[in-house]
Amino acid sequence: MDLATQPVTEKNRDAYYWRLLATAASFALFGLGGLCLRVLVFPLLGCLPGDARAHRRRARQTVSRLFWFFVRFMARTGVLTYDIQGAERLGRPGQMIIANHPSLIDVVFLIGLVRQANCVVKKSLWENPFTRGPLRSTEYISNDGSMDMLDAAAQALQNGQTLIIFPEGTRTQPGQAPAFHRGAAAIALRGAKILTPVIIKVNPTTLTKAEPWYRIPCRRVHFSFRIGADIDPQTFAAQGPAPQASRKLNDYLHSYFIKELAEDERSES
Repeated sequence: MDLATQPVTEKNRDAYYWRLLATAASFALFGLGGLCLRVLVFPLLGCLPGDARAHRRRARQTVSRLFWFFVRFMARTGVLTYDIQGAERLGRPGQMIIANHPSLIDVVFLIGLVRQANCVVKKSLWENPFTRGPLRSTEYISNDGSMDMLDAAAQALQNGQTLIIFPEGTRTQPGQAPAFHRGAAAIALRGAKILTPVIIKVNPTTLTKAEPWYRIPCRRVHFSFRIGADIDPQTFAAQGPAPQASRKLNDYLHSYFIKELAEDERSES
């Protein structure tokens, strides 16, 4: 997998209309790919021998490879550049990957990087005709806010799966610090062996909650993924009852990401 740093230079300031066309082509490709997965690829994969676990493994592998193809397509067509630091530390058994969420395609990057990852995804994606079928085949977890969701996520980690979660629950508002919900911390305390933060920076901002896909920035976007040091959830579990420990872990994670994002901004200025 090509993870080489792709520097942002003046040469990357491509023609606006070409990048707009390439962005439109990328989203059309993503939508058609999701539809093909639902009506063709996953029905064929379901005919292959194996138990439910084998079918899930093939489905996740397929989605991961296609997501990484999508990232590479966007990079090759000039929509974006990226650099990833520490990707080799992702994908360990019982690992919970926690990330901030500045852009729509953060999850595409992370699932593309981690071949067998589970993921907590927005409930609305389960109702989307392009994504409903693939989500069911991969057994990703719907973020419906219920106790069943928390139980399913914790159980996945206890079973040795890698779990990707965005504790904000939605994309960060441009210009604002991330605000974490306590659910991610509760899941980590109940099931994670290790907790690994991923700091995501997007410059200039794009595909935020306030920006439609066609409102592209004046220059090519650069995505930066930095994998932080592992955190042991049990150090917080020992600090009191579950609600108190969850609050302390959530406060720690919130402060950690605010500090790391601020340091990145200072280093760029």
